[in-house]
Amino acid sequence: MDLNEKTVSSQPIFNGKIVKLRVDTVALPDGRESTREIVEHRGAVAIVVVNDDKEIFMVRQYRKPVEKILLEIPAGTLEENEDPMDCARRELSEETGLTAAHWEPILSYYSAPGFSDELLHLYMATGLEPGDTHPDQDEFLELVKLPLTEAYRQIFNGTIVDGKSIIGIQYAMKKLKEF
Repeated sequence: MDLNEKTVSSQPIFNGKIVKLRVDTVALPDGRESTREIVEHRGAVAIVVVNDDKEIFMVRQYRKPVEKILLEIPAGTLEENEDPMDCARRELSEETGLTAAHWEPILSYYSAPGFSDELLHLYMATGLEPGDTHPDQDEFLELVKLPLTEAYRQIFNGTIVDGKSIIGIQYAMKKLKEF
């Protein structure tokens, strides 16, 4: 069975600093036409940051789209043509002030493929060395360090509700044999 859709036309709607929005008219497999609203995104990285004591470094920050303060693993948007690993190193330093001796790519996944092409690259960083934070000018963060097992518990009590953080924490729990 052919499940592919063919783009008939594409209309740019918005071109912002972080995202673009377009509306595509598509031909469906049965020949009918429909429209798709698509958010274009350069991609992003997220980092599971764990020290030798099995504590995870997270950031607490206000997220305007959901009007809430969330607890998340450090993350950020790729600059144009930026290598994801370079972005992960930059974001780790900006948001936590840390550098890491060991980096492990975990996985890359589409965060919301029903309406966006954002590809998120998830890494684990260990072998940490301290430094100074230097967040973006419009970024206000609180650095939080907690036992990995406590972060895992916070997923299930509803405190941690961010998808990339949930995936990263569960990966770290399994990797470090905390299950």
